[in-house]
Amino acid sequence: MKLLLIRHAAAIPRGTPGVPDDERPLTPDGKAKFRVAARGLARVTRRPDLLLTSPLLRARATAEIAARAFEHLVPTLEPALARSSVDGVVAALKTHPPGARIALVGHDPLLGALLARLLGAAEGGRLAFETGGAALVDLPDGPAAAGRLRWFLKPRILRTLAGPAEITAPRADPSSVAERRDV
Repeated sequence: MKLLLIRHAAAIPRGTPGVPDDERPLTPDGKAKFRVAARGLARVTRRPDLLLTSPLLRARATAEIAARAFEHLVPTLEPALARSSVDGVVAALKTHPPGARIALVGHDPLLGALLARLLGAAEGGRLAFETGGAALVDLPDGPAAAGRLRWFLKPRILRTLAGPAEITAPRADPSSVAERRDV
C-alpha cells in the first residue's frame, strides 16, 4: 500500500464567531495556494486509486482541489479522519486492498500521529503537518506494520514543484509591433 497523507489547506480561524469548527471553510488564500500545491503533488506522485477525506468542510474542500489536480478522482468521505484515533484510521485502511494507492485528507494532530505510527514510532509519537503539507509512505506490509517515508513536504515546496502555472506565448519583437501600429 502507498499512502499519501495531506493536511487540509488553510481555513478560517477556530473560534470565528458564528462558524462551528466542523464548518470552517478554507480561506481564499488557502484555496489559491493549495491549488498550486496540488499541482505539485500531481507532479511528484502517481494518481491515487482512492481519495479518502474527513467529512469536515475544510478537508472536503481540500480533497476536491486535490481530486481536480489528479484528474477524474472523486473524494470519498471517511469519518475516521475527522476525530477518530490512529487505530480508527488504521482499521479503515485495512479494508482496502494491500496494493492500493490511497490519499487521505485530514487534520493535525491526527495525521501527524498517524504518520509517526506508520513509521514505527512509539505510542504518542507525532510529526507536525503544516496546513496544505503532504507525506508519502510506502507500506509494503499494510497499515498495521511500519512503513518507509518516501517524502514529507511543506506546502511551499509543493508549490515550487508545481512549476509555472501556464506557458505564455513568446513576446512579439518590438519592431514588428511598431510596424503594425504604422499600418
